[in-house]
Amino acid sequence: MTDFEFIFALYSLLLGLSLVELLGGLGRALEYEFSRDAAGEEAGFSIGWLTPLLAVFVLLDLMSFWAFAWVARDHIEVSTHALLAVVLFASAYYLAARMVFPSDPARFAQLDTHYFRVSRLIFGILLALVVAQWIYLLSIPTIRANLITPVSVSMTALFVGLMCAAMILRRRSAQAVLLVALIARYLILYVIA
Repeated sequence: MTDFEFIFALYSLLLGLSLVELLGGLGRALEYEFSRDAAGEEAGFSIGWLTPLLAVFVLLDLMSFWAFAWVARDHIEVSTHALLAVVLFASAYYLAARMVFPSDPARFAQLDTHYFRVSRLIFGILLALVVAQWIYLLSIPTIRANLITPVSVSMTALFVGLMCAAMILRRRSAQAVLLVALIARYLILYVIA
């Protein structure tokens, strides 16, 4: 077993649990909405658009961090520092994913209310992870040269700017536009790459 395989097993386990949290949260919200519709309750429950868009964005971001591990694979060595860094990094991701959907959707008439309660924290966690990722990658000379390109720097600046705007602006329409832009950025990068 290589050092990368040893470390990646822990990393992928925690990121996999993050993915399960996103899908489980969506499943709970859909199940609750369907049960209210089936019961014919007039005061319906609304998932809305913001929380599902946030879930898609977090999912795409999670995929990018999974891919990031592959880029760094030749530079990973087993050590207590590496294990601690992986646990902290992936645990922060799990926390962000866990907060996207409420554990009890019945407490909300609209999930947009939940979105506005947690979105700043989720974006803050994801911004901190981007900073940590860049600090790590810039510390590796062979990766640094490929990272400091106009496209990479501008796409990261756009990413950070959109997330900062999402943390500041509080109108539903602005949030929807920002989330769609964040998702589109990832989809464009995935298609180009």
